[in-house]
Order: sequence, then C-alpha cells, then structure tokens
Amino acid sequence: MRFRGGGRGSRRGFLRSGSAAALLAGAVPGRTVWPNARIKVGVIGCGSVSRRYLPHLKACGAVELVSVCDKRPERARAAAEKFGVPHHYPHVDDFLGGAAFDLMVNLTDMQEHGRLNRFGLEAGRHVWSEKPLANTVDDGRGLLELARARGLGIWAAPVVVLSPQFRFMREQVRSGRLGRVAAAHAAYGHLGPDWSAFFYEEGGGSLPDLGVYNLTTLTALLGPARAVTAMTSIVTPRRVVEDKGSIAVEAEDNAMVLIDHGGGTLSHVQCGFNYFDPGGHDGAGRELPTIAVTGTKGTMHLVGYDWAPKGVDLATADHPSLVRHATDTQGYVWEMGASHVAECLAAGTEPGVSAEQALHVLEIIVAAREAQRTGQRQELATSFPWPVAG
Repeated sequence: MRFRGGGRGSRRGFLRSGSAAALLAGAVPGRTVWPNARIKVGVIGCGSVSRRYLPHLKACGAVELVSVCDKRPERARAAAEKFGVPHHYPHVDDFLGGAAFDLMVNLTDMQEHGRLNRFGLEAGRHVWSEKPLANTVDDGRGLLELARARGLGIWAAPVVVLSPQFRFMREQVRSGRLGRVAAAHAAYGHLGPDWSAFFYEEGGGSLPDLGVYNLTTLTALLGPARAVTAMTSIVTPRRVVEDKGSIAVEAEDNAMVLIDHGGGTLSHVQCGFNYFDPGGHDGAGRELPTIAVTGTKGTMHLVGYDWAPKGVDLATADHPSLVRHATDTQGYVWEMGASHVAECLAAGTEPGVSAEQALHVLEIIVAAREAQRTGQRQELATSFPWPVAG
C-alpha cells in the first residue's frame, strides 16, 4: 500500500521541551492545560465507540483533533461537523496520506485492527487501538516489532489498570494484606450488541469484546498466565442485528477460561452475550462484585465492572467484616486511553498501559479457543513486565 504524505517518524520528532514535559502523565484528561505541546490526533472509525472517544479527546488539553475517517463517508462527515474536526476522509489511504497527525486512534471493527494498526505504523504514526490489538498472536507480535523498528509507540485498550480501584487492589496484593493469593474469579456479560454483525462473525466473539477486560485486570493483579484451559460455546446460533439483519453466529458467545498464573495461583474468567443483567449493557446500578480475589489472610471484591468500577470491598483476618474502599473514580472512564497516551506523548513519559500486556491477553484468548478445539491445556509463550505500574 502506498500513502501520500507521511508521518512524523519518531516520538522525538514532535515532543517538545518546556513546561509540558514537567506535567504528570497521570493527570485527569480534559483538566490539564498543555501550553507548549499538543498531539495531533486522527481517528479512524466513527461508529458507536467514537461517540465516547471523540468528546473525551476534544476535552483533552493535550489533543488537537485533526481528522476523522470512516468507510461510511456520511459518518465521518457528521463526526467532523459535530466535533469541529477540520478534515474527514472515506478511506484509510486518504486519511493517512492527508492532513498530518501524530497519533492514530483506531476505533474500527475488531477484525480490522491488525491490518489498520500496521498501516498506521507504516505511515509513521503512533497507534492507539481499541481492543483487541490484532486478531492473531503473530500479527500482534509483528506490530510490536514494527513499532520498535520505527521508533513508534503502539498501545491498546482496555485501560482498567489506570483506575483508582485497580490501584487499590494491586496494593493489597503487593503488600501481602491478602496473604498468599490462591484464587480469583471475574465475570462480565450482557445480552449482546444488536447494532453490528462483527461481534458475532469470525474474529469477533465475547472473549475479545468482553473477556478482554477481566483478563487484563487479573493478569495485571496476579501476573502473566503460564497456561490456559477453557471451554467456549455458542448459545444463540442466530442473531438479528441492525446492519445485516438475521445472521449466523460464528464466534463464541459464551466462554469459561481457567488460568494458571504460577506459584499455585489460579483464576477464572467467564463472559458471554447471553447474560441477563437488570442493569442492561452498561450494568447501571450494579452493586454486586464482578471480580473477587481470595488469599490466605483476606478477600476483596470489585464492585461494578472493571471498566466502570465503583469501589472495592475488603475483609482481612484482622478486620473480617467487608469494608468498602476506593469509591472515588478520580476521573477514570473506559474511553480515556487515547487521551492518556496523548498526554504522555506530550509530556515525554511512558503511558500506564503496555502493548506487551495487550499481546499477552490476545494470546490467552487464542489459547482459550485452542483449548476448546483440542480439549488440552495450552502453555503460553508471551509475557509482559510485571508488576504493572498502572
């Protein structure tokens, strides 16, 4: 593929010195003014997820929204008009060869992530990708290698490790307050999206759409997975969706994954598109825990989903009654990832999420499907720096 124009090449090519470099990368997006450095951002994919990302990026003082792109030109045009973005494009070639920008934000269908992320890196852009990073481990590994070779950064959702609730849970594990951690359980599900077929087509599924959150949280808390076994299934063989009508479901809509973290610690993640939740897709009003971690001296439960946490209930041998902690979200929202990366690029600091962990979680998903296919435990080859700083 040929691109007209080009990117900035490396981070050193556009990071600026001065007061911006002294600001903390962990500042709440949208509340910090960056007087000397703004990261030019282009967004590809103007569907449902962009309705959360674009307002957050627009409010972020480190971001200058330069262009948007969508395969449906009317969506790109509407997004540009609504958010005052000067350029809009109908095709990735025009997008990457048009107005210059520094960071590509990929919000397209998950089956397109690996391909478009590579195009972004090849065009000299840093890349922030919605989950998953890619569709195969080899493709994901290739993206990391390409980014390193080009002096670029690539990062992927989810950003659950940035929440105050995750930081509180991490501290309980690190400090030994729970004793020796034995087990953890996480669950996330709803009745399934009805606006697009890609969730149910090959390369989609409940694992990369839903399970990815819990897999990120648990590996960040307990360490990289050593091995995985799993069962997956399709509960609802046909779906009716807005863009294609009645379709056959090809990807798993129900999954149970068992993870060996080493040292005797095991965890379990369940996810699916067949879970009735009285709070609906967003889990509004949910007070039940969705993640539980148990050790020899204590237990803790995350209240609400890890992408929208409300607090952490903790009980220990010294204080055996559950007490709620970390109820302030401190500005954390699931759509903050691209804004966070832009702030860090502007300040010249490392983001709190890593592509290495995103690749590892992708391998868990691939391994879970292989375990279902073969009925055998799957040993993992990837890892990531741990403990996670967050």
